[in-house]
Amino acid sequence: MGLEAKYNAQKVEEQWYNYWMEHNYFHSEVDDREPYTIVIPPPNVTGVLHMGHMLNNTLQDVLIRRARLKGFNACWVPGTDHASIATEAKVVAKLQQEGIRKADLTRDEFLKHAWDWTHTHGGIILEQLKKLGASCDWERTKFTMDDDMSASVIKVFVDLYKKGHIYRGYRMVNWDPQAKTTLSDEEVNYEEKQGNLYYLNYKIEGSEEFLTIATTRPETILGDTAICINPNDERFSHLKGKKAVVPICNRIIPIIEDDYVDMEFGTGCLKVTPAHDENDKALGDKHHLEVIDILNEDGSLNQYGMQYEGKDRFVARKEIVTELDAMGVLLKTAQHTHKVGTSERTGAIIEPKLSDQWFLKMKELAQPALDAVLEKEVHLVPEKFVNTYRHWMENVRDWNISRQLWWGQQIPAYYYGVGKNDFVVAETLEDALVEARKKSGNEKLTRADLTQDPDALDTWFSSWLWPISVFGGILEPDNKEINYYYPTNDLVTAPEILFFWVARMIIAGYEYRNEKPFTNVYLTGIVRDKQRRKMSKSLGNSPDPIELMDKYGADGVRVGMLLSSPAGNDLMFDEDLCKQGSGFVTKIWNAYRLIDGWDVSETQAPTETATIAINWYRAKFQKTLAEIEDHFSKYRISDALMATYKLIWDDFCSWFLEMVKPGYGDPIATSTYNEVITILEDNLKILHPFVPFISEEIWQHITKRSPEDALIIASWPNEVQTNDKLIADFGVASEVISGVRTIRKEKNISFRDSISLWVINNEGQSKDFDPVIQKLGNISELKYTSEAIDGALTFRVKSNEYFIPMAGAIDVAEEIEKLQEELKYTEGFLKSVQGKLKNERFVSGAPAQVVAMEKQKEADAIAKIETLKASLANLK
Repeated sequence: MGLEAKYNAQKVEEQWYNYWMEHNYFHSEVDDREPYTIVIPPPNVTGVLHMGHMLNNTLQDVLIRRARLKGFNACWVPGTDHASIATEAKVVAKLQQEGIRKADLTRDEFLKHAWDWTHTHGGIILEQLKKLGASCDWERTKFTMDDDMSASVIKVFVDLYKKGHIYRGYRMVNWDPQAKTTLSDEEVNYEEKQGNLYYLNYKIEGSEEFLTIATTRPETILGDTAICINPNDERFSHLKGKKAVVPICNRIIPIIEDDYVDMEFGTGCLKVTPAHDENDKALGDKHHLEVIDILNEDGSLNQYGMQYEGKDRFVARKEIVTELDAMGVLLKTAQHTHKVGTSERTGAIIEPKLSDQWFLKMKELAQPALDAVLEKEVHLVPEKFVNTYRHWMENVRDWNISRQLWWGQQIPAYYYGVGKNDFVVAETLEDALVEARKKSGNEKLTRADLTQDPDALDTWFSSWLWPISVFGGILEPDNKEINYYYPTNDLVTAPEILFFWVARMIIAGYEYRNEKPFTNVYLTGIVRDKQRRKMSKSLGNSPDPIELMDKYGADGVRVGMLLSSPAGNDLMFDEDLCKQGSGFVTKIWNAYRLIDGWDVSETQAPTETATIAINWYRAKFQKTLAEIEDHFSKYRISDALMATYKLIWDDFCSWFLEMVKPGYGDPIATSTYNEVITILEDNLKILHPFVPFISEEIWQHITKRSPEDALIIASWPNEVQTNDKLIADFGVASEVISGVRTIRKEKNISFRDSISLWVINNEGQSKDFDPVIQKLGNISELKYTSEAIDGALTFRVKSNEYFIPMAGAIDVAEEIEKLQEELKYTEGFLKSVQGKLKNERFVSGAPAQVVAMEKQKEADAIAKIETLKASLANLK
């Protein structure tokens, strides 16, 4: 069947992805081969493909396809994350549109809606990954809320609790008023924001005196329980032991002393609000202060907000400032830039809040994971992230693992009484009942007497087990799959979840397998636009990946994404990169169309040029193959692509095919054609990880192949010793050919017209490539001489001199006339420039940059005049 003139990406991609799926090439089972394993960073179940996913999954697919070609038992486990906060927010919003409030539902009723949502939207992103060409083992697809995955999470919680690593504590936490849940420290983004600093006067009880404090949050004065001064601050020594009156609520509060207060900062007086600031809470504990929480879960003011009860915190702030101003308490307002914590998921401004929560002690658990990276058991690529990782792990804080959500694994703690410690932790209700009876001494307790903690576990507490739990390694620690596939080989992920996910997976690996979860962590950069802005829906600067693939083909987009994505550095995405990628795919297609269109003859003898070309390209291929292998070993995937790109575009398409192709109307020798096909097949093997679709299409078109002979499961080319001299000699020959072509272009000499070439071989250059020079330069005769040739145009390559006699090739008289006209014009131009430069008023008055430009024009004109005079001398 003949080849279509234009490559049809959509048709080809659908055909071969279906073929790969039909023949189950992506699936892996335990066997006697060496495994190569990747687990996908599970995207949110409610998500759709964005540019970050495109980059991340293209990199993973390149690695897994290459491993498959290299003979490994390649296993890429896909899946999705239940994403507690994001998914619950979407379900709540959907219910609101239907007039249903979450508060009016039971937990089971809400979870039914959440599962319905998940079943409707959960598979979208995985289906989109298929369009990209992702060769995941789809039979192994996991979801972090699958029964076995959830059972693994619960088992680990119980185990860590029994080991004393998990505890329940009343602590200051990060509260998201929009999601109405706590967040871990790592889920809070701190952003520089412009706000106001309000200077307020507090009356000293029993006097007309005031002291001034400065605050960015005037609404929190309603929760003030002390004013703090530094005991060494002489300005306020007279206030020791006195009390102050809080404006609006008129609460009498003590003035306490503590050297925590910085005398140089602000007014030197500090309002203490233990319920709404972590540092204030520490001061409050130290001085036994009352704790007054003025906020509801949604960020509105509660009964302590007095007349502002029920109003949103920011609405109340404005109104309180107005009241303070009317009271004469507001001294002044100043603009103030400060860091504000926002929720990583909802973007809401975080409130510090005191709450009973579950925590995981991290210091002891983190040490093996820190050692693993510092001792290079786990390699971070690029290494610049090691210091970041080290800082995080050395300063790790206890992990707040409880969330006030229903979507997620429910915490397996069961309460049987009203006391603070009247609870047990167990995997099942039945186990909990046994434990509760034992702990309480009450054998009459029934299941109805137990109430399970309503909170869900942090999503990351599920996904930190991912490399173990996807192979059943928590529930069955000695099963054949976990023993075979674990530890995995490579993890490809984003630096922003280095601590969220990567570090925690390493911690879990050493705790539950006593082994690292992976060997290498390839940290991608952030995909940004040309203005260096992070791509996002809100900015409207992120193209739709599906539309890109429809326009440029999946192969084209894959190449576009990888052309400028060095590990750990941000990718400045430009749609032109995808256009370039699509152009590369078209180049490959047209190269094969050229080969496929040749007539092949058994009787035709191989040409000398073709034999030279085959030997040279094999050497060049091997040198590039070694370079590609080196790049892959260092996770320089972009560089590996670029080496492949240059080999195919420059060496194969631009040089090799020109060297071997038969003359117009002539057939190609069968032996030469077979060698070309063998070379093409090797090219397709190294292309396949980057452009899997077109490479398989051409591979299957070359000859009829069985499913066992598909490219996707072919063998990676073997490395053999490289003939470096052959490569170097061709390098010189290619420069000679380029020199000839340049002269043909400049002198308008048709390529159909043959010319002579004379050489003074000062370099002692090999003559092995002379037939190639003659063919590609259309040289009728190539001769060596020891003297310059008169009346010839010349060029140099290294120290060799090359002469093209002009007699017969061009009209010498016409060429002389043309050169003389150009010389006359250039001399006139030089004269005008030098006239300017001799004008002292111009030189002294013009900007230095303008004068410098004129001097450069002078130098360029002088050089051109010398060249023109030399050319004229050769022609006369």
